[in-house]
Amino acid sequence: MSGRQPLDEARFTSGEPRPEYRVALAALNARDLRALEAEMVAGAAACQMVHGAGAAEHPFPFDPVPRIVRADEWRALAEGCVQRVRALDAFMSDVHEKQEAVRAGVVPRKVIESCPWFERDLVGAPPPAVGIGVAGPDVVRGADGRLVVLEDNVRTPTMMAYAVAGRRLVRRVFGSDAAPGGVDAVLRDALCTVLRASAPWTAEPFAVILTEGAGNALRWEIEELGRLLGIAVLKPADVRIRAGRLVTAGEGRTIDVIWRRTSEERLRDDAGRLNALGQALIEPLTQGRLAVVNAFGTGVADDKRIFARVGDLIRFFLGEEPKLDSAPTYELASPEERRILLERLDELVVKPRDGSGGQGVFIGPTARRSDIDAIRRAVQADPGRWIAQETVALSTHPIVADGKLEPRHVDLRPYVVATPAGFQAIRLAFCRFAPTAGDMVVNCSRGGGGKDVWIEGDVGIARDAP
Repeated sequence: MSGRQPLDEARFTSGEPRPEYRVALAALNARDLRALEAEMVAGAAACQMVHGAGAAEHPFPFDPVPRIVRADEWRALAEGCVQRVRALDAFMSDVHEKQEAVRAGVVPRKVIESCPWFERDLVGAPPPAVGIGVAGPDVVRGADGRLVVLEDNVRTPTMMAYAVAGRRLVRRVFGSDAAPGGVDAVLRDALCTVLRASAPWTAEPFAVILTEGAGNALRWEIEELGRLLGIAVLKPADVRIRAGRLVTAGEGRTIDVIWRRTSEERLRDDAGRLNALGQALIEPLTQGRLAVVNAFGTGVADDKRIFARVGDLIRFFLGEEPKLDSAPTYELASPEERRILLERLDELVVKPRDGSGGQGVFIGPTARRSDIDAIRRAVQADPGRWIAQETVALSTHPIVADGKLEPRHVDLRPYVVATPAGFQAIRLAFCRFAPTAGDMVVNCSRGGGGKDVWIEGDVGIARDAP
């Protein structure tokens, strides 16, 4: 990790607020922070905002201090994220059709063949009208001030319902004149556009959200999204196949679009057998009678071994230079490169290629010797399962903790959606913060919380009622 201190998003090193934060921090300084903290906890409890499943379910911490993004930085970030999603969507389609990127040597064939999300059942099947419907890349700021992408998240991006509910909570703190308007309509319109575009064979597609129910760590979000969109949230047991089409188990209504929000993201298991999801969906899916958002197979574009090649994919498919860089990323499959990287484990972040939710992530600068030895053995045993990244000194942001403002490491998640006119970044983002001071893992599955994100220029512009 760079020896430079992480940047504070809200304040200069002198302690003075950055220009975009002056009003918000002044408003917070006028408040009793302990009372404010209690108010946020009560507000989140009132809307039953939780995260996790079963014994791991817990109230979700939402902080009142907004993260504010300058207008010029947002424009550049949005353009860079859209460019990445365009290239990744083209790659996902190419992999299941012509494999031109493989033939050109941009991506090795063995990387595709070993990818757990490569859906062989879809090769030769009617291509989906929409591949990547919603993307939510994880973006961080390093000590040099630059924004870089850590992950692209084009399988099942999450936390958008938390962003909507969190805006309501924060508006109560700052008031409707000082805070941006609600973002309910922004998200609802964007998602409805995605669902309609996914089923061009009908003007009014019947769409549902499919999930496993209480066993999903994002149960609260999924139910909230169902209410926001006015569509049913179903489980696999709630659907049937009839005459080659997917229908609801009760009234037998034909389903045109499924927004898949299941923890299972594949049609087949590791042994190649159709899993329960595959058994339910394979027939209408391969016959072009059902759309799935995000489409099965998008995980190929989310493989962390592909992440190291996103810049090359942008050049290959779009003929452009990347507008937004990835954090420097290395594959560990090459013996020579692996030998060098294994000597630097105390400086690197190591991730499983198929990981999510922060699980299995190794952070070298904070690791114990025993952890370093363990990850070395894991990499040597199965090099193709791992990638390594240079450690980014994630920026910090103040949160309210124990009645005072304290720094926590943060990331930023904008959202990109598919529209008939192409991909667009909507004016909605989510900020995650680490649970404890110095912790570099901001994932909500590991105890992290959330922040409202204000985009400069939105303040005082009403969109929805709070």
